[in-house]
Amino acid sequence: MKFRVLGSVEVEAGGRAHRIPGARQRLLLATLLVSGGRPVPAELLHAELWGENPPATVENSLHATVSRLRRALRKIGGGRPPALLTRAPGYLLDVDADDLDLTAFRAGVARARVTRGTDPERAHAILQESLGLWRGAPLQNITAGPLCRGTVLQLEEEYLAAVEDGLRFSVEHRDPAYVVGELRRVSFAHPWHERIIDLLMLALYRCGRQAEAILTYNDVRERLSRELGVEPSALLRNRFEEILNHAPSLG
Repeated sequence: MKFRVLGSVEVEAGGRAHRIPGARQRLLLATLLVSGGRPVPAELLHAELWGENPPATVENSLHATVSRLRRALRKIGGGRPPALLTRAPGYLLDVDADDLDLTAFRAGVARARVTRGTDPERAHAILQESLGLWRGAPLQNITAGPLCRGTVLQLEEEYLAAVEDGLRFSVEHRDPAYVVGELRRVSFAHPWHERIIDLLMLALYRCGRQAEAILTYNDVRERLSRELGVEPSALLRNRFEEILNHAPSLG
């Protein structure tokens, strides 16, 4: 059985994707999966599953939800589901790291970053394979509680950093003309992510489009001043000066 949280929460078995029935069972599964292989305390599960208004019999309700999830996993897994264990002070879902897309993504990104200094092409291939595990916004088919909401925010940051790594490889090791469009798209979606703006300016310059690189900087500077009342970071200011002066380091 494989488990997916980078997109909708689902279970893969027998070559098919299965959706866990019941919104609360899906949320319980998601909470256990994103816990990093650690037991999740019952009190945290109460808050995650019922928020600030748990039922009077919350402990019994949690037991019932755990039992329903066990039955669903047993049915999907054909009698060989992962162990949903009672572990003080709560519950643990015993899933191999390779069977969860979240841990596979993180391991792949870490491996790519270790490899890029010695074998950039191999690192880029590993990174693209890891990014390919994403099917959309994480945990998109649940109403997330505090733990899952925090995990979603963290994963979105990790995803953006990995996308940046891939774009940086293309700017530095391939023809940057092929990633200008993608850099524009990402910079539009994340207008305050200055490292992406920096890469866009560098890519434009290396394509012989110095005027557009300067215009990109001026647009960002105007937006930062108008909406946040701040100046661009030292990173962007230095890149702007290098572009104006045709610094050899930009070649």
